[in-house]
Amino acid sequence: MFRKRFLAAYTTVGASATELMRCNAAKVKGWGAVPKQPLAEVFGFPVDNFTPEAQRYRARKLCPYNNRVPNCTKDKVENPLGVCSVYEQDHAVVTCPVRFRQDWRVADDAADFFFSPGAKWTSLTEVRLNDRHGRSAGNIDIVLVSYDDVGHITEFGALEVQAVYISGNVRAPFEHYLLDPHSHAVMDWSKRRFYPRPDYLSSSRKRLAPQLLFKGGILHAWGKKQAVAVDRHFFASLPKLDEVAREDAELAWLIYDLRRDQQTNRFQQALDRVAYTRFKPTLDTITTAEPGDIQEFVEHIQARLDEKRDGDDATPPDAPSLQDLLGGE
Repeated sequence: MFRKRFLAAYTTVGASATELMRCNAAKVKGWGAVPKQPLAEVFGFPVDNFTPEAQRYRARKLCPYNNRVPNCTKDKVENPLGVCSVYEQDHAVVTCPVRFRQDWRVADDAADFFFSPGAKWTSLTEVRLNDRHGRSAGNIDIVLVSYDDVGHITEFGALEVQAVYISGNVRAPFEHYLLDPHSHAVMDWSKRRFYPRPDYLSSSRKRLAPQLLFKGGILHAWGKKQAVAVDRHFFASLPKLDEVAREDAELAWLIYDLRRDQQTNRFQQALDRVAYTRFKPTLDTITTAEPGDIQEFVEHIQARLDEKRDGDDATPPDAPSLQDLLGGE
């Protein structure tokens, strides 16, 4: 039903923008817990935005979020994966780190934590960081530096941007959408194999934790403040962090949310809140897994052992089980 209403509103000569936006809002609301269309933004615009500007960005594969070049370069330069965010239930989740650069608000918010009011500052992107042996610990996403009247650095802080990894295949629906954006804006991808979803666990274990451990460890040893820009839903998936007062903080979590502006049919990045923490307690919390019940693990490997022995046509000996040896009942 929605698909027919949407296409009718768009293709009818003289269809009002109000009607089109009403359909857009109904679509997002109607997807509920199982979004049929997994793509929220492509080349900076919602998939159901067909303004001349949106169509130009899609046609020329442009990035509106201050990439190092005008074009999107995500994944491949020649054939970029221009997905800025994907849907999870009825909200959009940022999956491209460049997406956080909208209007450079992220730099302003980090500077508020790093520097005193009125400080002169600027930002540098992709700054190499070496350890004491000259080996690279990685590139810092954004380094903010304050300077005096003659241009000498007076302070600096490091800002890391943590987009969310995707499990599944997001390129397939992306390329399918671009074949016919008008029709495929409301495509049903929910039953396809490898449906793309935000992967919060991999995002924290494969990227966030190593960043804090290596680059963050060096910066902390130097006594420098750090900030991490994250999507609100990703932050909610992390273990509960012990928050402190701003003046006691060594690390600021800049927590953003994508909120849809119905008048422009664009997503706007909004600062939801800032969480202030100490560095080492945060690192310990994020990198230390909470142990589960050992009895469940023993039962699992006992079952695996029994299956293996049965598969080998072995006759179980008259001997205590592994669970008995480890003190199980």
